[in-house]
Amino acid sequence: MNILITGAKGFVGRNLTASLESIRDGKDRVHRIEGLEDPSELTIYTYDIDSTPEELDTYCKDADFVFNLAGVNRPKNQEDFMKGNFGFASTLLDTLKRHGNKAPVMLSSSIQASLTGRFAGSEYGKSKLAGEELFQAYSKETGAKVLIYRFPNLFGKWCRPNYNSAVATFSSNIANGLPIQVNDRSTELELLYIDDLVEEMLLALSGKEHRDEKGYCYCPVTFRKTLGEIVDLLYSFQESRSDLSVPDMSDGFTKRLYANYLSYLPLDGFSYKLKMNRDVRGSFTEILRTADRGQVSVNISRPGITKGQHWHHTKNEKFVVVSGRGLIQLRKIGVDENGNPYPVVDYEVSGEEITVVEMIPGYTHNIINLSDTEDLVTLMWANEPFDPEHPDTFAEPV
Repeated sequence: MNILITGAKGFVGRNLTASLESIRDGKDRVHRIEGLEDPSELTIYTYDIDSTPEELDTYCKDADFVFNLAGVNRPKNQEDFMKGNFGFASTLLDTLKRHGNKAPVMLSSSIQASLTGRFAGSEYGKSKLAGEELFQAYSKETGAKVLIYRFPNLFGKWCRPNYNSAVATFSSNIANGLPIQVNDRSTELELLYIDDLVEEMLLALSGKEHRDEKGYCYCPVTFRKTLGEIVDLLYSFQESRSDLSVPDMSDGFTKRLYANYLSYLPLDGFSYKLKMNRDVRGSFTEILRTADRGQVSVNISRPGITKGQHWHHTKNEKFVVVSGRGLIQLRKIGVDENGNPYPVVDYEVSGEEITVVEMIPGYTHNIINLSDTEDLVTLMWANEPFDPEHPDTFAEPV
């Protein structure tokens, strides 16, 4: 199968090309293209502004499917919208016709082509609408399948900031500590994440594209958010390194926006230091915290050291030793019906066999480093972030 991608170096083109290359090279074990039994037989033709007319001619002759992602978003002159969007589309379709190639052709259009509401009078929208009409006429003339997608606002990795995406610009500036300007926080955007778009394009390649009642193709996964909501989330991502918070990603959009935000971090900004609470026994370092899923920390105990020796009413924890050899002990507080202390429950643990030990409410517990030479490293999860005003922690030796 031969696939032609025009505008291959652009935002959408780069992501689509990367996904198709992963399929071709056998690195993607999930995505499969119907009709392509052997992914290694996938040939990807990439065309962009620095390609030659001869290359376009060859690609149009051999292509089995065409993704036309080429276009102009921010030309110096308004008339270049029509030249860059409508003009190239004409060249592409004429070349396909010259070779008698009736391969399906996808067109990346825009919601601005509706020329309604705030898009009324948009020169960019006019050029996109002209392209749509050209493709529709081409389909009637040749019988070739045409897939017209009116993209809303796109966002995701590799989207160019300070160009045509407010999300990309805000993400880049905030990730790099630069100021942003929001003229109206209440402005609502319809947003489409790049991975969702690529997933839809792979469906289109398999003949399973989504279409509305007017025949336009669309991606079924989009989000409507105000600029204020987007900016607040982006700033919360920036602050998460200091407050160690992890945002609630259950709504789907936050997860996508966070991945997008990370892609704009500077090369020297991928890591950050944590506060290590040290004493002669070792250290305790909080890694992250959530409002409803608790906190994760790492505890380091020096050789022969015992830590813990306390219990909780409601707080519960999971201990996982990842390096070293230790003993975790638990004892139910109080005495039994005979007035005797409850028995101590022992768990020997080590990094050689990763095991979870639950700290049970109402049981005092400790963790002992059994080594004379090595540190004991334990990953700890608590069901709630530590609150010094309500610690729910009471000292009592096991």
